[in-house]
Amino acid sequence: MQENIEFQDELEGDLYEHYKFEASKGQAPLRVDKFLMNLVENATRNKIQQAATNGNIFVNEIPVKSNYKVKAFDVVRVLMEQPPFENKILPENIPLDIVYEDDTLLVINKKPGLVVHPGHGNYTGTLVNALAYHFENLPLNSSERPGLVHRIDKDTSGLLVIAKTEWAMSELQRQFAEKTTEREYVALVWGNVTEEEGTVETYIGRHVKNRMQMAAYEDEADGKYAVTHYKVLERLGYVTLVSCRLETGRTHQIRVHMKHIGHTLFNDERYGGHLILKGTTFTKYKQFVENCFQILPRQALHAQTLGFEHPITKEFMRFSSDIPTDMMQCIDKWRNYSTANQPEVE
Repeated sequence: MQENIEFQDELEGDLYEHYKFEASKGQAPLRVDKFLMNLVENATRNKIQQAATNGNIFVNEIPVKSNYKVKAFDVVRVLMEQPPFENKILPENIPLDIVYEDDTLLVINKKPGLVVHPGHGNYTGTLVNALAYHFENLPLNSSERPGLVHRIDKDTSGLLVIAKTEWAMSELQRQFAEKTTEREYVALVWGNVTEEEGTVETYIGRHVKNRMQMAAYEDEADGKYAVTHYKVLERLGYVTLVSCRLETGRTHQIRVHMKHIGHTLFNDERYGGHLILKGTTFTKYKQFVENCFQILPRQALHAQTLGFEHPITKEFMRFSSDIPTDMMQCIDKWRNYSTANQPEVE
């Protein structure tokens, strides 16, 4: 049963680093496919060119085509969707904030900055490494990741449920697949969200030009069906505090959907939220926003509420997590700014 249930892809885009090279000081301009041919053992030019066509070759974090000319000090990376090799999970003594635990499962409150599982250049220091240290014989999900039923981004904070038995893994995955779980997030987004509440319904797939991003599409051939219900919690002038309830769990779903309706998450660098998207041209305002970015050096997203039926007792359990300090301080600054300046909303 377990192998037939898709692992919840919630919010984390997987690309694994296969190669990384930095061009030397004396590097003369050279096509990136030829550059990689000289450095990657057993590589063929056709394979390298195909990787470039698929958007898997990055220079200085930007995807490039095979005719890009590598220059001195360029950093060239090849990122693929499959891992470069099978990695053994090394147990690491990383503290866990455990909200609830019994013999069947546990709920943890993930701090921002903690990667959920190895991948994309992070093969140690992840939540999975911590789980391997604190617990023995956790069941593997369909992606061979111990204990994980779902996941959230590195820089998103909040609640995750971890399965401790095969039965718990199977039952919890079934609930996620059947959309009977409750998952609600709090997000700070750019702009004044016009409607008090609404629903975003699209298909989500890889961005055609930037493989590090996901994008919203109208055609089911371009991605996986995704539904997000949002509601305004507080209007703060040039930004809005919203709750987002997930009906599905797709890669970067909230981040993609909020950008799709014109309200990118505050300080979401991958999707452009680290730029000043709304507001004035005054220097003091720019300084204020930069201060907010420093206080909250990540996307303003927190997985606040998680609910599910216990696999054994069948009791519906609901957990809530306080908004972490960095995000709360940022919200308070916007609250004070909007009260003092009463900006015209956009």
